[in-house]
Amino acid sequence: MDPMTTRLNKYLSEAGHCSRRAADKLIDEGRVTINDVVPEMGTKVIPGDEVKVDGKTILNDAKKRTYIAFNKPIGIVCTTDTGVEKNNIIDYINYPTRIFPIGRLDKDSEGLILLTNDGDIVNKILRASNNHEKEYIVRVDKPISQTFVQRMSAGIPLEELGKTTKFCSVEKLSVFEFKIILTQGLNRQIRRMCEYLNYEVQSLKRTRIMNILQKCEAGTYRDLTDEELNTLNETLKDSKKAIE
Repeated sequence: MDPMTTRLNKYLSEAGHCSRRAADKLIDEGRVTINDVVPEMGTKVIPGDEVKVDGKTILNDAKKRTYIAFNKPIGIVCTTDTGVEKNNIIDYINYPTRIFPIGRLDKDSEGLILLTNDGDIVNKILRASNNHEKEYIVRVDKPISQTFVQRMSAGIPLEELGKTTKFCSVEKLSVFEFKIILTQGLNRQIRRMCEYLNYEVQSLKRTRIMNILQKCEAGTYRDLTDEELNTLNETLKDSKKAIE
């Protein structure tokens, strides 16, 4: 095959429009055009061709930015090392183009995690000094006391990490559940904080990252909206990069 040509179904897949199987269906239904002509199955795209689906131009730009919000189920591991961990987030989502998670969410935890191909935004969101909020709903094994709320809020020394957690917002929601908003991302931070106070986490769900809310069913993902991206970019515009 000429290296400058691309199969039409592959083009649509790499552009992030749909899977190759779905692309074949679109082509078969006559909904795809190349230079305003309905092509035959197997037709290849060459540089300069204009590809449209239902009349809308589809750009296959290697620099095209992808931003998705995924509701991670329990048991999925936030790693891009697909050869080592079979229950990895990349294979589970099976996104048509290369993406990677922004930060992590423990295997035993669930909820919102963002994935992208934009390395710059990853650095900005993860840098703790930028004080970007992440919100969690946590259920523990025994009744939550006011002392627990106060101590969790004030900061917990985590000797194994050699750090004390930053002040954070903690709100009791019910006898066994609380909401916590962190601006740090220490390893297993909430579980370690609870263990220090002799509580055991029964369930942990992340519901918000900055202005992004979890809005889809477990195991599914969605694209960030233009409004979410605009707000996110406005928040991040003065943030420092991880590498300076």
